[in-house]
Amino acid sequence: MSEQHSGSDKSLAQATSPYGYAYWEWVAREDPEYAKARIPLSELSVGEGKALAIKYREMVIIGILAFRGASQEGMLAHMRRAIQHGATKRELLEAIESAAVPGGGPTFAAGARTLMQLDAEGAFKNG
Repeated sequence: MSEQHSGSDKSLAQATSPYGYAYWEWVAREDPEYAKARIPLSELSVGEGKALAIKYREMVIIGILAFRGASQEGMLAHMRRAIQHGATKRELLEAIESAAVPGGGPTFAAGARTLMQLDAEGAFKNG
C-alpha cells in the first residue's frame, strides 16, 4: 500500500479511535476496510452511552489498563479523554483507588503515576 500519509488516513484513524494513537493512521492507510469496520465498535464501546457517560466509560478502561500493566501512553490517552469529558482529578483518583482493591498495589501505582504526571503537566485547571 501507499507510504504517503493523507488527511483521509488521519480522519479515518480518528473515527476508528478517539485517542490519537499513531498506529491507527498506519492501519487506516494499510487496510482502510478494517479501520472502517472498527468504527461501529469504537462508537459503541467508547462513545457516549445511553446510561454511562464517556468520563465513566474511560474510568472503567483506565482501571483495566492499570491492572493489565498497559503503557503509560495508553493510560495518559484515556485519562486525558476522561478529563476532556468532565472527569476531575478527585474522580480519577477514586477510580484508581477502587481498581486497587481487586488489582493490588501495582494497579494502584500505575494509575497514580499517570495521574501524578497529568497533575504536574497542569491538566487539572479546575481542581
